[in-house]
Amino acid sequence: MSGATVPTAFESRVLRNEPMSRHTSWRVGGPADVWFAPSDADDLAAFLQQLPPTVPLTWVGLGSNLLVRDGGIRGVVISVHGILNALERVGELMVRAEAGVACARLGRQCAKWKLGPADFFAGIPGTVGGALAMNAGAWGGETWPHVAAVEVINRAGLRRVRQASEYDYAYRSITPPTAGEWFLAATFRFEPRPDASIDSIRQLLERRHASQPIGEWSCGSVFTNPPGGHAAQLIDSAGLKGHRIGGAVVSVKHANFIVNEGRATAADLEALVRHVQATVEQVHGVRLIPEVRVIGEAA
Repeated sequence: MSGATVPTAFESRVLRNEPMSRHTSWRVGGPADVWFAPSDADDLAAFLQQLPPTVPLTWVGLGSNLLVRDGGIRGVVISVHGILNALERVGELMVRAEAGVACARLGRQCAKWKLGPADFFAGIPGTVGGALAMNAGAWGGETWPHVAAVEVINRAGLRRVRQASEYDYAYRSITPPTAGEWFLAATFRFEPRPDASIDSIRQLLERRHASQPIGEWSCGSVFTNPPGGHAAQLIDSAGLKGHRIGGAVVSVKHANFIVNEGRATAADLEALVRHVQATVEQVHGVRLIPEVRVIGEAA
């Protein structure tokens, strides 16, 4: 379906029935009615101001924490990766990164600027916008303790700056002061880190490559770690490594990864996520909470 109404001035710039499998790290997902990549924040604001208020909106960065169902997404999908891509030092200890900046780039650049702790950003397979939306983390670090302020935009295309103190955050979650706002950028506050280096990040990434199925089609970690435990250990001890449904399989390298071996459907992946949840709960009495966001319609 591609009947979503978009502003006439933008019609020539949108893609209709765009396969979401092209835009997610799991390489699955049905078509988006409309796909729009703004040229910058002003262009995005103009688009939103003219978009009918009844048209559903979905925001996508790298698509690394996203499972789009096989029926696709109704309404408009807005892509910010590669568009909102500015990264700059705005003070001795302050860094501004737009929502489309890859977290790995932020981590590497902070190392060059001798600021930190920021190494953990290099272990997040997504964009700054996604990291803000879920308080993403890796290697013991997480996003929001370093946020000083954020720039947001609402459905009407109005922009404003909010202080970090206006948000509540917890492990892999945030509570915004109001609904219906999306992140455009963040200003981060770091500390001087004379020992920060690209080499240290490279060593961390090498350890990650040794223990995770990097290079295969996955969404990264599927489940958050339960209090006092590790999702991967629970999944492994429940005998689920290598378990498959269709073309989806629990990685034998890291049990908290589910891999698309090349022929999986979104339905396969979602079914395997639910099966892992149910099995771990039956074996261990622990209900695992997915990190991955499941959106769209079934085929």
